[in-house]
Amino acid sequence: MVSVKGKWALITGASRGVGYELALFMAARGCNLILHSRSKSNSEKILNEVKALGVDAVNVQAELSKDSEVRTMLKTIDDLTVDVDFVFNNAGIQVTYRNDFIQTPIEDFDSSFKINLIAVTTICYHFLPKMMSKGFGRIINTTSGIKDQPEQAAYSASKAALDKFTQDLGTKVEGTNVMINLTDPGWCRTDLGGPHAPNDVKDSLPGVAVSAFIDDKKSSRLFIGPDFIGMTLTDAVREYQNQ
Repeated sequence: MVSVKGKWALITGASRGVGYELALFMAARGCNLILHSRSKSNSEKILNEVKALGVDAVNVQAELSKDSEVRTMLKTIDDLTVDVDFVFNNAGIQVTYRNDFIQTPIEDFDSSFKINLIAVTTICYHFLPKMMSKGFGRIINTTSGIKDQPEQAAYSASKAALDKFTQDLGTKVEGTNVMINLTDPGWCRTDLGGPHAPNDVKDSLPGVAVSAFIDDKKSSRLFIGPDFIGMTLTDAVREYQNQ
């Protein structure tokens, strides 16, 4: 199992929900963290909490729908002069539920694709060459199992595009110690998932993180959070290692 102690991870959308719990999970295992949110003030709480666990951490900001802000954030991370070994592209947007789905405005697709796909591709393309050069890295992109809901067509289409992007990109590093995979946290009670979701947000762990710890040189896979409920990280890694 991969040790994350002393290594650095970028987590987007770290100020709340799954990203917040993921930050605590990684920090508890000794991983230093770069915590993204729309504004640094949003991530002050989680920043202080992970530092209290004894790791180094910084927060960065970017509105992911704006390419200029994404690129400024990446420059800020580069200026830290640390190796980013793990990238969790966790942040996402789920626009309004459209009961009259035939009238879904094009703006829904525009905002969904900018945040759920294009920002992710920019981040992946930035860190992937660095990971390949040093011979180690993990990129985990967050998808969704949503289907058969044209009321959320923009969200589901953006996640389907992310799936295709991730799976195709993964073929370029298959067999190396740079691994690119997908995770689906499941339907969790978060600001995005809403109060009626069946799963507590803590149930997303260790599932959303497990592919960072596996060391079998396989990419383009999907790890579903609820599949790991009740498992320790060690058990989760053992379950999927070398499948």
